[in-house]
Amino acid sequence: MRKIVLYIGQSLDGYIADTAGGVDWMTGEQPSTAGVDTYTPFLKTVDTIIMGWTTYHQIVTDLAPDAWPYPDQQTFVITHQSLASTENVVFTTIDPVTLAAQLKAVRGETIWINGGASVVQALQRADLIDVYHLAILPVILGSGTRLFADDGATVLLRLTRQVSANGIVEMTYERR
Repeated sequence: MRKIVLYIGQSLDGYIADTAGGVDWMTGEQPSTAGVDTYTPFLKTVDTIIMGWTTYHQIVTDLAPDAWPYPDQQTFVITHQSLASTENVVFTTIDPVTLAAQLKAVRGETIWINGGASVVQALQRADLIDVYHLAILPVILGSGTRLFADDGATVLLRLTRQVSANGIVEMTYERR
């Protein structure tokens, strides 16, 4: 069965965006210094991406406005807007839990939860995330968009991998 993987960066205090929705703070201690590249090998295992509208909009307007960065993956964007889908990007009004469960039941490779917080929180509450790959960045934001909800939901995990470079600590956990 396919695995659903949350692969995401966050501040030390648990935020994935600042109060303005920005992510320009997502760098290591030395912004010009390269870290360990876990992203490239991870992306090669992914054939499906799920994200919310805000994440999609940030990608196409700020992070990669000139070219869609995931041409080899099928991307599902959860939105309330009625938009025309393309060959690689499907806009859907299906709730994240139903969509993830449907995709997990179909043969394929890894399903990447790319963001945002509401998508992650819904899937966490439904216990659908198999692997949590978190990059902890060397910054405390103090406020912004919190990755995980403060709703009392407990998820028991097992650490399977950790790497550190340039002040960024990446940890991979699987559900117990």
